[in-house]
Amino acid sequence: MSLDFFLTSLIVVLIPGTGVIYVLTHGLLRSPSFVWSAAVGCTLGILPHIAASAFGVAALLHTSAMAFQVVKYAGVAYLLYLAYGMWKDSAKLSLEQNDKTLQKNHRQTILNGLLINILNPKLSIFFLAFLPQFITPNITSPIVEMMILGGFFMGLTLVVFLLYGFCAASLRQFILQKPRPLQKIQRGFAGIFILLGVRLALEDR
Repeated sequence: MSLDFFLTSLIVVLIPGTGVIYVLTHGLLRSPSFVWSAAVGCTLGILPHIAASAFGVAALLHTSAMAFQVVKYAGVAYLLYLAYGMWKDSAKLSLEQNDKTLQKNHRQTILNGLLINILNPKLSIFFLAFLPQFITPNITSPIVEMMILGGFFMGLTLVVFLLYGFCAASLRQFILQKPRPLQKIQRGFAGIFILLGVRLALEDR
């Protein structure tokens, strides 16, 4: 694994995107434990795109306009759905929840993060263009090396997402003392998800 791959991956991961916003939301509005769930969900959502790139499925999305549009608009719809749910939810966050409720919420948080990235076809095309640049020339198992590089990228993503999330969580107690700003922050994140959905809808590729 080259230094160039590490530095390029780090720069890509540090750039705030949908996954970062999702993790920041849970760090600020919920609790540090939900940062883990959000970060793990978003990171796992990368795996299908890495596999798709390694096995050539991403090439179909790249060449088939219809396939790309179907996945893209499913992603747009899901981002708008998350924005709607966030907007309508009460800003009164409960700090006391039973174990059963917490387990359900953590599962839902992971699932939402997973779907956010799975339903973004641009990730498959990104990995299709990104990973082959760092494959060893004339290697006998390029798919294996692509999966290894992809696994490292996922690990780096998880670490960076956790850092973003825990930094946000450190401000949570301060924010919870101010209910009105908290509601504005929650609606602000909903607006960001709407903008991300609109941007995805308007982009050709």
